Amino acid sequence: MHRILVLDTIAQEGLDILDASEGVEYEVRTGLKGEELRQALNEFDGAILRSGVKITADSLQGNTRLKALVRAGVGTDNIDKPAATRRGIVVMNTPAGNTLSTAEHTFALMLALSRSIPAANQSLIEGRWDRKKYMGTQLAGKVLGIIGMGRIGREVATRALAFGMKVVAYDPFLSDDQAAALGIKLCPTIDELLPQIDYLTVHTPLTPETKGLLNHDRLSRVKPGLRVVNAARGGIYDTEALVEGLQNGRLGGVALDVFEEEPCTDSPLFGMPNVVCTPHLGASTEEAQTQVAVEGIHLLLNYLNTGEIRHAVNVASLDPKTLAELRPFLDIAYRLGLLLSQWHGGGIDRVSLDYRGEVSGRDTRMLSNAFCAGLLQRAIGDDVNVINAEMLVRERGIELEESKHREMIAFASSITANVSGGGVSVRAAGAPLGIKMPRLIMIDDHRLEAFLDGTLVVFGHDDVPGVIGGIGTVFGNHKINIAQMAVGRSNNSPGGGAIGVLNLDLAPSPEALAELTSIDGVHTAKRIDLPAAGELPEWLS
Repeated sequence: MHRILVLDTIAQEGLDILDASEGVEYEVRTGLKGEELRQALNEFDGAILRSGVKITADSLQGNTRLKALVRAGVGTDNIDKPAATRRGIVVMNTPAGNTLSTAEHTFALMLALSRSIPAANQSLIEGRWDRKKYMGTQLAGKVLGIIGMGRIGREVATRALAFGMKVVAYDPFLSDDQAAALGIKLCPTIDELLPQIDYLTVHTPLTPETKGLLNHDRLSRVKPGLRVVNAARGGIYDTEALVEGLQNGRLGGVALDVFEEEPCTDSPLFGMPNVVCTPHLGASTEEAQTQVAVEGIHLLLNYLNTGEIRHAVNVASLDPKTLAELRPFLDIAYRLGLLLSQWHGGGIDRVSLDYRGEVSGRDTRMLSNAFCAGLLQRAIGDDVNVINAEMLVRERGIELEESKHREMIAFASSITANVSGGGVSVRAAGAPLGIKMPRLIMIDDHRLEAFLDGTLVVFGHDDVPGVIGGIGTVFGNHKINIAQMAVGRSNNSPGGGAIGVLNLDLAPSPEALAELTSIDGVHTAKRIDLPAAGELPEWLS
């Protein structure tokens, strides 16, 4: 039974889906904050919210249950994503749901600003016919600058072109060919864009890079009379700079739908001439609210029921088909992490992962996370999963590297991991045999083929007669059955070093391991505990 918490008012259509879903309980608790919010989040498996609730690190403190947070909307700056990731909570949003509504509101603000609609309406309400006072300007023929050409930015560009405007855009991820296909001009930097444009609109998230993007310094470079619009996120424009720009004429108008602190009922911009402000109405249409609620609920249910991750902002997305295809490799990566944490046995400061063959063509970020989850499992326990593992590894100062090679060696796909620290370096590789049979194919450069499950004993020894017989005798004396054995030579010739891997039906005692190392020719023997065959961690099953 999955329990879902609805933290903000959402469209009834979203709640109807929850009502019709089997194996789901939900509660609507709006207006939560502080300790009440923290306790509530720990009672549910997933939560959906809009912008009314702030999920902080304190909100998630001590949380051991919550698996997913879904923002019914685009912006996720009201969610502490690093804190959620650290807790192993996937954060998803609904980027397409309010695209058209926000694009349309952006245009509504541009038109209202250009034709002084709010001020003219107010003058009539106050009994004045100020027709000459509110001379406007048309959009046709003007140049619109767009910063951020994602879904909303592209919809705004389409509408601007339909109005006869010219569009110049800045987006570091948009190519010249893509810009040409959209019918717009691409500008290499924001500073080069500003002197060319009559209107500016931004459609980016609020990040350290975009905060204060339009500031006092950049206002000195704009074309005098520039009109600016922000229906994205408050804080992208510096409010003090906007006030100064209006006062000295660098700006011809300001239209805002978003503010740095919301709700906002007091701003130096309110009441200034040539300013139009609305209370975050970009996504406030019936159509948008229905769409984001329905999409958000589906995202939450699909993740809780199948593990599908879509529109995640803190981890790679995985659809059910990709998840099914990756599951054998996720299992192998996780088991390799478990194995090498025990084989190394000390402080680790560096991990390198090499993906070879067919698997190298896939998105390997989730595989690296699975390896890190195994590496930390015995130290952290169930608090580590495929969402937070890489962050936790890096927080511990462990360097993580990936490499990929398309060419195959002995297997169609393989994963090789090297773990080092404290002057010790260990290495292991795994590959799938069939669909559900992970195999250990190398350990410390010794090639072999061993089961990658259950209780293992890995022993280093001289490749000479009598060693294997002595090991069999020890376990026979301790009533421990050897289910499987594999041995790998270091140079494929007798007489050198070798490593053996035993799969045992029972865990050996410390006394049994000590007897192994007393055998002439056996140098090391270490017990390795892995999940049973077919047993998957909760985040993978």
